[in-house]
Amino acid sequence: MNAEKKRLREDASREKNWKRWGPYLSERQWATVREDYSAGGNPWESFPHDHARSRVYRWGEDGLLGITDRECRLCFALALWNGRDPILKERLFGLTGPEGNHGEDVKECYFYLDSTPTHSYMKALYKYPQAEFPYGRLVEENKRRGKDEGELELADTGVFDEGRYFDVLAEYAKGSANDILTRITVTNRGPDPATLHLLPTLWFRNMWSWGDVPEMVKVKPSLRMRNEHVIEAKHERLGNYQLAFDNAARPLFTENETNAQRLFGAANPAPQVKDAFHEFVIRGDERAVNPLQVGTKVALHNVLELAAGESRTIRLRLSAAEEAPAAVFGSEFEETFALRQSEADEFYGQIAGAGRGDPDARNVIRQAYAGLLWTKQFYYYTIPEWLTGDPAQPPPPPERLQGRNHTWRHLYNRDVLSMPDKWEYPWFAAWDLAFHMIPMAKIDPDFAKHQLELLLREWYMHPNGQIPAYEFAFGDVNPPVHAWAAWRVYKMTGPRGARDQAFLESVFQKLLLNFTWWVNRKDMEGNNLFSGGFLGLDNIGVFDRSKPLPTGGFLQQADGTAWMAFYCLTMLSMALELAQTNRAYEDMASKFFEHFIHISDAMNSLGEDGLWDEADGFYYDELKTPRGRQIPLKTRSLVGLMPLVAVEILESTKLEKLPGFTRRMNWFLKHRTDLEPLVTMGKLGAQGRHRMLAIMTRQRLERVLRYVLDEEEFLSPHGVRSLSQIHRDYPYVFQVGQEEHRVDYVPGESNSYVFGGNSNWRGPVWFPINYLIIEALERYHHFYGADFQIECPKGSGVMMNLEQVAGELGRRMGSLFLRNAQGERPFAGGDARFAHDPHWRELVLFHEYFHGDTGRGLGASHQTGWTALAAPLLEDLLSKTARSNHAPE
Repeated sequence: MNAEKKRLREDASREKNWKRWGPYLSERQWATVREDYSAGGNPWESFPHDHARSRVYRWGEDGLLGITDRECRLCFALALWNGRDPILKERLFGLTGPEGNHGEDVKECYFYLDSTPTHSYMKALYKYPQAEFPYGRLVEENKRRGKDEGELELADTGVFDEGRYFDVLAEYAKGSANDILTRITVTNRGPDPATLHLLPTLWFRNMWSWGDVPEMVKVKPSLRMRNEHVIEAKHERLGNYQLAFDNAARPLFTENETNAQRLFGAANPAPQVKDAFHEFVIRGDERAVNPLQVGTKVALHNVLELAAGESRTIRLRLSAAEEAPAAVFGSEFEETFALRQSEADEFYGQIAGAGRGDPDARNVIRQAYAGLLWTKQFYYYTIPEWLTGDPAQPPPPPERLQGRNHTWRHLYNRDVLSMPDKWEYPWFAAWDLAFHMIPMAKIDPDFAKHQLELLLREWYMHPNGQIPAYEFAFGDVNPPVHAWAAWRVYKMTGPRGARDQAFLESVFQKLLLNFTWWVNRKDMEGNNLFSGGFLGLDNIGVFDRSKPLPTGGFLQQADGTAWMAFYCLTMLSMALELAQTNRAYEDMASKFFEHFIHISDAMNSLGEDGLWDEADGFYYDELKTPRGRQIPLKTRSLVGLMPLVAVEILESTKLEKLPGFTRRMNWFLKHRTDLEPLVTMGKLGAQGRHRMLAIMTRQRLERVLRYVLDEEEFLSPHGVRSLSQIHRDYPYVFQVGQEEHRVDYVPGESNSYVFGGNSNWRGPVWFPINYLIIEALERYHHFYGADFQIECPKGSGVMMNLEQVAGELGRRMGSLFLRNAQGERPFAGGDARFAHDPHWRELVLFHEYFHGDTGRGLGASHQTGWTALAAPLLEDLLSKTARSNHAPE
């Protein structure tokens, strides 16, 4: 029981509120659906970046390298000015959807370096150019470029050349649950002296301007000087806090109120408004700040003149009044930092695989977990209030009542949630969150279970059983991976015989509602072939699968049907586990067993071969036209690989305890022999009398794997591509009248605006599906054993069993982040800084997806949600390496 695990236990038992404070501050609140009150539902135009410094947010806050309490009442973040920029750097900048040639994209360089699960220690780095930040050039150049061109990134503009930038390192350490020590270290990396204005900023979220709403405070909170080095913060719900600082910074006070004069030409509600520090620092306007030194927002203005290579550290301490020490900046301050750092090292040293083996891999793992923890965010969005507006504000346009999310009136979100990326996707996404919880369960099991349960609660899940997808359209359909994530987290967070059955039973009951929603809504003809829409794979299809098809009719989707088979098998496994102690679940196990058989039967044989193409040896979507024609859409994509993941092992030890279920299953084996050639079941496994349920027979598995392991098709140097490389030379074309629908192999940025310019499943490597394929191969190996051998890669002459194939895919995925022989990390796309510059070479980014040929990171640059799967993947590789190194000769 190390110190961090003790804190986790204390927090879970509510002995101490260790998680009250954390990195829960968003990185982008502007241009979100929550803050959009337009008639047309265009958040990018409704609340642009230019408004962010001057306009108060209704539903949250954002900031740079900041923290807040779990209800986002009191916020702390950094503001910077290099003496050249036209605006104060208070938040990360990026392009909106219409501005970017590949959609929304942050255009900054920042890195999450460390965090413990209770956020007792945290560290992050921001690289701030000394030249004028190229806001205009980034917008204009990316807007000019076409979708077939790459994006212009901040580093491409030359602002980091010759090291002419500041490294701004933010560190936080907790002295107690409500005592947060802060160090801000600024280093001039350039060859010449340079000046930086550093403004650590503390402010209250505006909870007083909206009228009689649940969040309203009766007494407006206040910030004021207690003495020359302490700012007092009072909030009727949060309590009294103080912010202490140990230098000669000048405190600047204002109100967190909209500058209505600047934005709308109306009178301001107060003499000092939200953008006061911008006006004071850049324009020199003394009237912008309150001379009485009171307000709801305060910044500590430091002017740091730094010689080349010089570093300067600013120390601050935010404490609850009753927990503030007498000697705020005594020797105990630095001792606490040293202790929390050593405790973080000890905690991660005990994570399987993270504390041994390759130091480069350990560094990547540590940063993957850091990013996963830093991307937790306070998320507040209640649909009834958002639709109708606030009493003290102008009413929203009437179109809103029939617009986005209007059928989700029950939804009430006010929680700390795991985000995909706090800038690019500063809102939860259901299937992303499910993947996030796999690495999260390794370091914070209680949070992982809580997150999975939360999305199934009645104030999240729709009354009809649908799980909310994401704020742009809660009614969209994400792949049903929630059950798989819950089952995996259940098994990961306790040894056999001592697992959290209450958690499993709770999620199982609610997932029954969601499963029924899928069956009732997405099986168009009741024949166990499912549609589902785009299913998270965005533009992978011939058509936009979430919209009416240009041909009319509907799709019977290979991935949709495979997802449902996968869902079915996971629910079966849950039911069998619960039936070990409660026989009532035996019948549910039988229900899911039979349902899986029917789905697999339909997928493999309905009509003749179902969605399987015997000539090609592959599964395809099938278009069913209004006149009843069935047309296979022959693209070799992840759509046809998803049946791989629908496989589960039924252990004999469990079945022996369930005679009712076993009798029912044996009846199927005896009386439905017609299904046996189509469904691998009832066989003797290599490890005993286990049974395997899978969509694919052994023969079909071998045929599909030949595509997967062919480097001319799916197998890239860094994992499985989302589309076969064969479509580079042989694009798939589907003609509808004069309209051509085309699918090309596109290994990098998308060349299509389907689902936004940043969505591309037509060639790149994506972590979540690769992770599922690796897991599935391990399950197949558990059943077939070492006798199942296949050539990997195809044409190499090297034969591997399926466990070795899974390891090879894992090795290729891990290589995205590890240094190669040239010292380069493939995710960096050849940027020499990440190979040779001592101030960059240890830094890692975890992108949304990766170039199908080179491994260059693409899309959201900080998607350390599902790409944090790199952590358990690398841990597994380290563990296997350690075992092989210690194997007896």
